[in-house]
This record gives sequence, C-alpha cells and structure tokens, in this order.
Amino acid sequence: MPVLKLHLGDVVRTRKTHPCGSDQWEIVRLGADIGIRCLRCGRRVLIARPKLERRIKEFVRRGPGAGGAPEPAPVPLPPKV
Repeated sequence: MPVLKLHLGDVVRTRKTHPCGSDQWEIVRLGADIGIRCLRCGRRVLIARPKLERRIKEFVRRGPGAGGAPEPAPVPLPPKV
C-alpha cells in the first residue's frame, strides 16, 4: 500500500473520537511518527505513521503544499551595492 501524502497543517477526521469528544486533528509534525493536535482541547499526540493512516477517515482541510493553490514565487533579493 502506498504511503498517504500528509502535509503540515492538514486537518483530518479520525474513525474514533478523542475523550474530549472531538474527532478532528491538525498535523503538526511529520516523519516516521506523526504529531497531531486535537482541535478541541489542544492535546498533542505522537502516533506512528501506519497507525494514523489506518485511523484517518477523511481530510477536512488540506494544508499548504498539498496541491491546492500554487505557492507564491520567492521574492528575489536586492542586488548588493
């Protein structure tokens, strides 16, 4: 199974709810372990990537760099005098 493309700032809905009652999480760290933050109570959790991929029900909102709007071009530096 291919790796799910996750980006910082993505908001995902999970299959199970958090004890506070929310099921929406924002991705705040990427790597082998994914850092997620509950949007209701602010709790941060580190979870293994394969485990999170199985628990994701849907994407509520995609973060920057997810293929939505193009990123702005970098501003060139002024010439040195």
